Amino acid sequence: MTARALLVATALLALTAAPALAQNADDTIAVPALRANVTVTSEVVRIGDVIDNAGTAAQIAIYRAPDLGTTGSLPTAQLLAALRARQVIGVDVKDIKEVSVTRLARTVEVKEIELQIARAIEHRGGLGDAANLKLTFDRDMQDVRLDASYTGSMQMVASRFDPRSSRFDVSFEIANESTSAPTRLRFTGVAIETVEAAILMRDVEHGDILKSSDVSVERRPKAEISGEAASRDRAVGMQVRRSIRSGQALKTADLAKPDLVQREQSVTLVFQTPGLYLTMRGKSLDNGTEGDVVNVLNLQSKRTVTGTVIGRGQVAIEIATPRLPAADNTASLAPEQAPAPVSVAASSSSRTPTE
Repeated sequence: MTARALLVATALLALTAAPALAQNADDTIAVPALRANVTVTSEVVRIGDVIDNAGTAAQIAIYRAPDLGTTGSLPTAQLLAALRARQVIGVDVKDIKEVSVTRLARTVEVKEIELQIARAIEHRGGLGDAANLKLTFDRDMQDVRLDASYTGSMQMVASRFDPRSSRFDVSFEIANESTSAPTRLRFTGVAIETVEAAILMRDVEHGDILKSSDVSVERRPKAEISGEAASRDRAVGMQVRRSIRSGQALKTADLAKPDLVQREQSVTLVFQTPGLYLTMRGKSLDNGTEGDVVNVLNLQSKRTVTGTVIGRGQVAIEIATPRLPAADNTASLAPEQAPAPVSVAASSSSRTPTE
């Protein structure tokens, strides 16, 4: 009787010491097996996360999970020791040396935050489109990592913008699929509107022609540029109207078509009418671009004439032609009322019209 009681007590002790492991349809105990790669969503790593067939022991927490969005590793020997301390034995390690544990997370990138804030305050207090706004935050910005259960979109719940100080204060909420309480994100800082402008890469003097290497493109505060900012395509090949230092933004008013004719430059004077094309040498007395009217000294006649710049070193002139006399009123008479034509040879009696 005593031996039988001891056997029963031993069996009961074994049942309480060993975890209840999952069983198959034939009521055969499945062997617990180690996993090489594990993903978790909570703040702790449980036995069921790292062991297959853990049974009711699966919910026992054994480690703190890595930080949100990061991956850590657990040496197999250290993990087995933690399992034995909780009476989980006989684990098939499958030659696994360490277990990789990744904690899943919802990552909200800085550029997404900036875009949402810009959209929240665009067109307020004189601001332009969101794409043209530059944001400076009161604290260093980094990607925001949330628990993976926060699957909702960023919903703006409050926004303010002060045009005098250019400061913004915007708050968002992101819903959690497993709880009713969303998380709130608040951001403060300064917003300014910018424009894309052509920037000089070197000092230029009045009259310089801009080459491709002279101009780059940057976004500059709109308030910094008084007037219309010039684009790079608009600036290259144009002539500057004033001296400008390197690093300054170009405005449309700073640019002009390049002079095709320079003062004191030898030019070609061109006179053209239907059936007639004449050229002669001259000297320009003015600077001028295409379409400008300039004074030119005719080197042959030593007279000053006025012409229009039509090309590099070319000036078109017009020669005044006498006006034709007004038509005789008799032209309106009927043929039978008009006087008979007079032959030019009629004044000489010694010549016939055919001579």
